[in-house]
Amino acid sequence: MTEIPFGYAKLDHPDILAVLFHPRKDVSTQPPPNAVAHDISVADGITVEGRLHLSDPAAPHILFFHGNGEIVSDYDDIGPMYIAVGLNFLAVDYRGYGNSTGTPTASSMMADAHTIFSWIKEWMSRENRTGSLIVMGRSLGSACAIELAASYPEDIVGLIIESGFAHTLPLLLTLGVDANTLDFSEMNGFKNAQKISGIAKPTLILHGQFDEIIPVASAEILQSLSPAKGKEFQMVPGADHNTIIEKTGRMYFEVIKRFTDKIACIKPKRYVSRRK
Repeated sequence: MTEIPFGYAKLDHPDILAVLFHPRKDVSTQPPPNAVAHDISVADGITVEGRLHLSDPAAPHILFFHGNGEIVSDYDDIGPMYIAVGLNFLAVDYRGYGNSTGTPTASSMMADAHTIFSWIKEWMSRENRTGSLIVMGRSLGSACAIELAASYPEDIVGLIIESGFAHTLPLLLTLGVDANTLDFSEMNGFKNAQKISGIAKPTLILHGQFDEIIPVASAEILQSLSPAKGKEFQMVPGADHNTIIEKTGRMYFEVIKRFTDKIACIKPKRYVSRRK
């Protein structure tokens, strides 16, 4: 593990937490077929739910951190689409979200990401799931994914960022917080831009052309700072912050599948017709 000595205490100001996190409880308790739910202990008496959509144990596994207004059951219809292209999709919640307990803060979210990562690694070993591991984050979840990719390069094969942000201050301003009045500087933020500059693992960045919350220019910054030789940037025409899958449909999963196959050294299946 590479130590990342960053603190996030200033992000835990009540005015910032009010816009960063929008927890809601889950009204559906049962995961869909081919999915299992696990309560992951992240602190004494506090658990977060992981909802694991499972395919071939030897296939790539995507550990996924969602956006601030989502919960893992929102992906119950999306998980099977990953399975359909031969991928394992491991979605995890934050404290206070869905069936998880506790109260979310920026500091706990980032610390919990490490605990969740360790749990996933142990679970994969225990269940003899030999496929490679990729970390993926959407929107707010990009902070968790980038943190883990920077911390555990030896344990992952790649990084996927959807609708992610480079700098924290512009994001807070868009969300309605004038962080300058809180004695808050960019160095008090998530430091996604700083961290990605040290991540050499293959990286795929997906971003909507008309993202109204995190402009596509933010994704371009992440792309430009990434030193990865195997990096890809896909801007989705016509999509905003929440409509990338809607605009792309099955192609979204096929792009991710091609990327994961390439970095996991999996040869695509070729179908040969039999002539009579």
